[in-house]
Amino acid sequence: MKDILHELEERRSGARLGGGQKRIDTQHAKGKLTARERIELLLDEGSFEEYDMFVAHRCTDFGMEKNRPYGDGVITGWGTINGRMVYVFSQDFTVLGGSVSATHAQKICKIMDMAVQNGAPVIGLNDSGGARIQEGVDSLAGYAEIFQRNVEASGVVPQISVIMGPCAGGAVYSPAMTDFIFMVRDTSYMFVTGPDVVKTVTNEVVTAEELGGASTHTKKSSVADGAFDNDVEALAEVRRLVDFLPLNNREKPPVRPFFDDVDRIETSLDTIIPENANQPYDMKELILKVADEGDFYEIQEDHAKNIITGFMRLEGRTVGIVANQPMVLAGCLDIDSSKKAARFVRFCDCFEIPILTFVDVPGFLPGTGQEYGGVIKHGAKLLFAYGEATVPKVTVITRKAYGGAYDVMSSKHLRGDVNYAWPTAEIAVMGAKGATEIIHRADLGDADKIAAHTAEYEDRFANPFVAAERGFIDEVIQPRSTRRRISRAFAMLRNKKLSNPWKKHDNIPL
Repeated sequence: MKDILHELEERRSGARLGGGQKRIDTQHAKGKLTARERIELLLDEGSFEEYDMFVAHRCTDFGMEKNRPYGDGVITGWGTINGRMVYVFSQDFTVLGGSVSATHAQKICKIMDMAVQNGAPVIGLNDSGGARIQEGVDSLAGYAEIFQRNVEASGVVPQISVIMGPCAGGAVYSPAMTDFIFMVRDTSYMFVTGPDVVKTVTNEVVTAEELGGASTHTKKSSVADGAFDNDVEALAEVRRLVDFLPLNNREKPPVRPFFDDVDRIETSLDTIIPENANQPYDMKELILKVADEGDFYEIQEDHAKNIITGFMRLEGRTVGIVANQPMVLAGCLDIDSSKKAARFVRFCDCFEIPILTFVDVPGFLPGTGQEYGGVIKHGAKLLFAYGEATVPKVTVITRKAYGGAYDVMSSKHLRGDVNYAWPTAEIAVMGAKGATEIIHRADLGDADKIAAHTAEYEDRFANPFVAAERGFIDEVIQPRSTRRRISRAFAMLRNKKLSNPWKKHDNIPL
């Protein structure tokens, strides 16, 4: 018996060593943690239960039968984050470059199946050289098996991808189908075709970092939701994100202890809106002053900054935030901001996370660039997302809500449950100057008349009371009481029941 136990421990030690000490040292020299070190940081201490430690590949081509390391380049299992169950896989770059073989993929598929069956999030730590070339189509088949499970798990359990090294070729499509993608600056990259292929085909000379680094994907492409300076920070932030999310689509998000008075009055909000209607202010200040303990977890912070998305808590409960940002493009909606917010709204709706919308939007960004890029269809994505969402929706109009953008931003007409406005709100088809020049075009030559007409229009329409008369605004509230009013609104909506007509699935304008 002792011999068998000794053999078991020897085999485990070999598996834990991955590709060997030399390769581990190389990994550390690049500023990267090993696959096992990452799992230890991500999960609660001592909670990790590993599966398939002794799995080895079955390839016999190109002399591969002589090199069959345990684990086959990926560590899989489950554990807890702050006591709540999650499934995790962590690719081990020290073993055959973390390349994906049939058995490597099989291990990942097993825990994804368990996650869907048992209702817990899946977190993938990606650090792989791509498909294992020696296995040919078997490797590609393995990728496709993972892709299919990403599709089936979508909207059932949260899926989070952390890119912590290379992720290229077909490998990028699995993270792309997950709910959130995080990257590590300077050590991770994602692209379908690498710099060498790009140079061969298009004659463009580009580095891996420029082509698919963290900065590219958080600022330009919007593929990634956030970037962090190192592995430790990235994993700590993933732990923080998981705390906001439910385990699956049948559970509510967790309720955390809070020490912030629900009735807290913020008198500074009474003066946050500038006297000059064209002067910007920082919408994040409002979000932070409303949230429990000023805690806000922003998603896609560096992309489409004219709209803000993220999570906060009210009375200890998770709320999704969508807010126009007047500091950027005056808070206009455009292609990028519409896509960013639409995807976020749909995620919240998938997982029963209530949505709070702060509105200060002068309209959609004009120009040929927007029209040629399909702003009509992309703007419709946000409209569609809000319209189909059945979760509690509370909206606060702080200043401008003009034209179609008023409708799009979770208006009463898109089944907004509680729609508030500040006294500074201006709800109209368009700004006073533009409206006056259309209505009174006959007086365009007379500056005094136009000024009088503009003032008259502002008095009549540049306020929330016309909309309130129609019942499109439930109440005009004092800015200082915003936290209390929205907290009470969400409390009232906790047992909301609403369902859409039966359908196989919708056809959102992609």
